[in-house]
Amino acid sequence: MSILSGRIQELIDRYAKIYMERTGRSRELFERARKVLPGGTTYQIRYFTPYPIYVTRASGVKVWDADGNEYVDYWMGHGTHILGHSPDFVVKAVNEAAYGGTHLGYPNTLEVEYAELLTKVIPNVEMVRFSNSGTEANMYAVRLARAYTGRRYVIKMEGGWHGGYDGLHVGVNPPFEGPESLGLPPEHIKYTLVVPFNDLDALEKALRGFDVAAVIMEPVLGSGGCIEPQPGYLKSVRELVDRYGALLIFDEVITGFRLALGGGQELFNVRADIVTLGKIVGGGYPGAGAIASRSEIMELLNQVKKPSARARSFHGGTFTGNRITLTAGYALISYLNHHRALYENFNNLWNWVRGEMDKACEEYGRICWVTGVGSMLGIHFTRNRPINARIAYIDRIDDGLYSLLHLYMRTRGILYMTEHTAHLLPSMIHTGDHARALMEEFKNLLSEVIRK
Repeated sequence: MSILSGRIQELIDRYAKIYMERTGRSRELFERARKVLPGGTTYQIRYFTPYPIYVTRASGVKVWDADGNEYVDYWMGHGTHILGHSPDFVVKAVNEAAYGGTHLGYPNTLEVEYAELLTKVIPNVEMVRFSNSGTEANMYAVRLARAYTGRRYVIKMEGGWHGGYDGLHVGVNPPFEGPESLGLPPEHIKYTLVVPFNDLDALEKALRGFDVAAVIMEPVLGSGGCIEPQPGYLKSVRELVDRYGALLIFDEVITGFRLALGGGQELFNVRADIVTLGKIVGGGYPGAGAIASRSEIMELLNQVKKPSARARSFHGGTFTGNRITLTAGYALISYLNHHRALYENFNNLWNWVRGEMDKACEEYGRICWVTGVGSMLGIHFTRNRPINARIAYIDRIDDGLYSLLHLYMRTRGILYMTEHTAHLLPSMIHTGDHARALMEEFKNLLSEVIRK
């Protein structure tokens, strides 16, 4: 074991002891959960060692666990809560709407009004269909792209996460090939090609060699480490996709309404053919997703113009367009539309935070790098600055540093995900004081790891 690895393990042991002393009730709940929930959680990324906390309530930028410990939350419901947990005006609107029916099962007035709003605030979009999740939106978007182009293959980026849909459940983690899950036959991903993010040569090679229906990508890698596109990369992707006759799908489940009201399309001034949405589009309520595109593409879903089921691309679902989620989403996006000035301060604050944290990495022997755009922050303990997910994984100095950072922050009342890849998604109501506290604790940990 190297000197650094020994120091990391020493600190992990120290802070694990502190954590366990503070979270006895969560430990008891985990032991109960293991008997009835596989792994003790409802989603594996919510597990962290030696056991997770169990949250009992949330408000604003904070959550509280079963032991009464208070945390500043930088995960914010997987990035859903752009205005913090449970904004009063959203909760009020939903509660009032619920008395008129939680799910009507018929067309309703709000789906018209909300779709009209989305076509006004999202660039290059003329029509919308709502779905129950970002995963569903991506599944239907890929099907729609194949229907429109008549082609088979789809290209995605290494580290890009587009949900649990079989056809895109590949290339998420090293070695970035083969199925990402047991029970997923290789045949289900045989028409999916995977290339590194920020690598135009690899993308063009794939486009040249196959009949590609679409390139699906996040404008900024999310769970792949909040890695930003290199200057000019997205515009060059757009040019390549046009040259080879494919469509460009922007998965804006995270970047949508976060980087700008119009998402990554607006911030980077690059237009996608199809946009998929989730999280924020549902205003903090479950069942959030949407597909948005130009009319000529979306009309392939039109059952009036194409009454034969086999003459159109299918989209549906029992809870699509449900009253609760649409009410929450409409209230939230309407608010953001009327307060667009919030974005400048929001992005400025977290761009500054990223720069200051990266300076700290330099000060402590360049043991880490801080990546991202605006309010998307990724922390990487790598030898070189990662420009894609492959570098973010294979260039790691020590995996223990990620576990240590997560554990240390927990003991300091700060939460984020995950303990394997640090990415933070703050809200617009996190203040400068919250940001300075985060930076200070980050520097404190670096000083403990690298003792001068």
